[in-house]
Amino acid sequence: MDTFALVVTIAVALGFTYTNGFHDSANAIATSVSTRALTPRAALAMAAVMNLAGAFLGSGVAHTVSKGLIETPTGNQGMLILFSALVGAIVWNLVTWYFGLPSSSSHALFGGMVGAALAGSSTVYWWGVWDKVVLPMFLSPLVGLVLGYLVMVAIMWLFRKANPHKAKRGFRIAQTVSAAGMALGHGLQDAQKTMGIVVMALVIGGVEGPNDQIPVWVKIACAVMLSLGTYAGGWRIMRTLGRKIIELDPPQGFAAETTGASVMFSTAFLFQAPISTTHVITSAIMGVGATKRVNAVRWGVAKNIILGWFITMPAAAAVAALCYWVGHLAFA
Repeated sequence: MDTFALVVTIAVALGFTYTNGFHDSANAIATSVSTRALTPRAALAMAAVMNLAGAFLGSGVAHTVSKGLIETPTGNQGMLILFSALVGAIVWNLVTWYFGLPSSSSHALFGGMVGAALAGSSTVYWWGVWDKVVLPMFLSPLVGLVLGYLVMVAIMWLFRKANPHKAKRGFRIAQTVSAAGMALGHGLQDAQKTMGIVVMALVIGGVEGPNDQIPVWVKIACAVMLSLGTYAGGWRIMRTLGRKIIELDPPQGFAAETTGASVMFSTAFLFQAPISTTHVITSAIMGVGATKRVNAVRWGVAKNIILGWFITMPAAAAVAALCYWVGHLAFA
């Protein structure tokens, strides 16, 4: 195995984690910034620290990514498949970041893996893709939507007699905790996805065995890159989530973030399913906003976001397949 190819692939994997950080950092902090619970820089710094912490909370999602979606390919061809998968995900991340569309970095990665594996004639575990990617892709937004609505209804009922100004001040403070929970869940989910890819590269390169534990340096490297990317910020996407879907107030922001964090933790620990933080927080914001009145949510923006969800996996898969074919021709 070419050591250079292994090093390049790991470097590209860490580059993907960096783009994931600035692409998805908005997920954790957009609501807190839009309600002025936190300043943008304070929110980004807090999110970076909590992403770092979240990366060390578990490894179930990493094992799902490294073993449950495609058969671990072998040799230089296997490394090219992995490299192409990452390029497909990075390209789609950059395209959606440029247009301010909060698409899923996770599904860009999964789409890249499937597209590159098919192009390289590697086995795709379609049941794993359905069970761990497609099904959660549909269920997690529905859960986020319904749960966000119910949490907001509960808050409205519990604080129905409270002084509105005092309640808003209290929820603005509480949002510091809920935003931290979102960032912790983002680290738990998204850092592990790259850990799974790096472990797969190490197995292909013969450095690690398929059943070995995730090396500590892999956890640290993925966590640090995610945190650095988060601190770089994703202002375009933050505007979409924070203001274009609905104008949020502190109680609504708290409800959306609490919902998002709850869904991310439960799926990671109970099902080891790599869900999209983007899908969950976006749908939670919609659910929360619908308690005000249904037409308070700007459903036109929401429709464009949902369209992006369906395009993400096929688009990233197409870019990854193209990258594989170009690489195969160049190095054949």
